[in-house]
Amino acid sequence: MSAVDEILSQVDINQLAQQVDAQPQEVEQAARTALPALLGGLEANAADPAGNASLQQALGQHSSSLIDGGVDLSQVDTADGAKIASNIFGSNEEQVVNQLGGVGGGASKGLISKLIPILAPIVLSWLVKQVTGKTGGATPSAQGGQAGSGGLGDILGQVLGGATQGAQQGSGGGAGNIISDVLGGLLGGGRR
Repeated sequence: MSAVDEILSQVDINQLAQQVDAQPQEVEQAARTALPALLGGLEANAADPAGNASLQQALGQHSSSLIDGGVDLSQVDTADGAKIASNIFGSNEEQVVNQLGGVGGGASKGLISKLIPILAPIVLSWLVKQVTGKTGGATPSAQGGQAGSGGLGDILGQVLGGATQGAQQGSGGGAGNIISDVLGGLLGGGRR
């Protein structure tokens, strides 16, 4: 199962559609467009030493509880989600939303911009769960390490690299090439 499918399996698409006032099919398609960009942005930031340190700090401040047993959308802090997205995309955030708004079957920029602050905390919670699973339950902040040092940096690279590959291969249609073809150099613009 790809990371996108795994994350979406924890979200009630109908409830999410109600929250953003859109049709469930549109919301699922837009989420399948936005999630690879969030994962790819995290991967790009994890590849940079300063971005990796920032990501480790963010993981230490979040838990997997949001995604455990299915996401309760009333528990999603969209203000935190907006901060996470800003840290992931940096000054390129508006460009990323604009690019995503033109992908695939026409997920609107408005819908993408509503979904990103909701999906970002869910993605971070999913990532904490993946990392703690690979570290035997150790919290990300306890692991330490920089990119390439054999610690959390390598684990992040494995988890996010596999997630973005799965997103590119497994999401089908226009969303399959979002990370490499559409967003290209826009990812990795987060705080470093």
